[in-house]
Amino acid sequence: MTAQTATSEKAGFSMHRTIERIGIHNLSLLVALVGLLLIFGILRGDVFFSTRNLLNIGMGVAILGVLAISQTGVIVSGGLDISVGSIVGLTTVATAMTIQSTEAAGMGILAGVMIGALAGLMNGILVTYGRINAVIVTLGTMAIFRGIAFILSDGQSISIFNDSFRWIGTGRIIGLPVPLWILVAVAIGFYIFMHKSIVGRNYYAIGGNPIVARLSGLNIPRYRVAIYVVSGVMAGVGGILLAARTGSGQPISGSDGLELEAITAAFLGGCAMQGGRGTVIGALLGVAIIGVLNNGMILTAVPTFYQMLAKGTLLILAVFLAEYRLNKS
Repeated sequence: MTAQTATSEKAGFSMHRTIERIGIHNLSLLVALVGLLLIFGILRGDVFFSTRNLLNIGMGVAILGVLAISQTGVIVSGGLDISVGSIVGLTTVATAMTIQSTEAAGMGILAGVMIGALAGLMNGILVTYGRINAVIVTLGTMAIFRGIAFILSDGQSISIFNDSFRWIGTGRIIGLPVPLWILVAVAIGFYIFMHKSIVGRNYYAIGGNPIVARLSGLNIPRYRVAIYVVSGVMAGVGGILLAARTGSGQPISGSDGLELEAITAAFLGGCAMQGGRGTVIGALLGVAIIGVLNNGMILTAVPTFYQMLAKGTLLILAVFLAEYRLNKS
């Protein structure tokens, strides 16, 4: 009897440690994800679980995943970047124009990253040194960047015929699309940066308690500018992936609404409005939920306006749950 009790206690302790390691919030996201998979699997099991459709989901969430992970870093530090979708659109146009004029894929990639970095730098300077609310700044720059993209492209799609560049969006490595491998690399890099490095931990300190962080000697203005530059660079990477996938630079098609989905995924992943909370793993789970939801609604022929309704409701619910958890703790 004693041995059975000891074994039972050991099993209970092991399960408790497993749940603790995964996190209650991440566990609830996993349950929600499995629930969605079951629902759409029952409704369209003939198509939903096919290899082709699962790869389509992976391709669909690759760009969103990159944006959601970097958005998590911004929100953790106490900020918000609503302009990422517009930066993606501007990057696709800049990348396409550069490749057309130079016929070099490398120059197009460099142009995309640089445009993203400059856009992020503009956001960071306005938020930090202009002392303007991050929501207002990035809402304004969202319109500015989209307007610049329309001016540069004259509102038209710019085709990309460079096969080396197109491979980034359509090629495969060991059977998996290249964008998925890039998402994995970004996720691993950000996880190590956010959770294992001193700089990443300072992100949490700045968002959690900026006064204590400043008294600890952290150069908060420099950190905040850098955070938005990183967000801009990641949006640039997203733009490069979108341009490579579609074979064109477009000011709005493909990038419209990405900011809403990225922010939703970040909050679903456990970010708090006040900052100081959020994880890369949580963001990835949030991205997976949105990707499955988008794909499932398309397969079940849910009208577009109902899809918009679902995404908006999901964002409000995610923020509500995050604030509820914060107040409860």
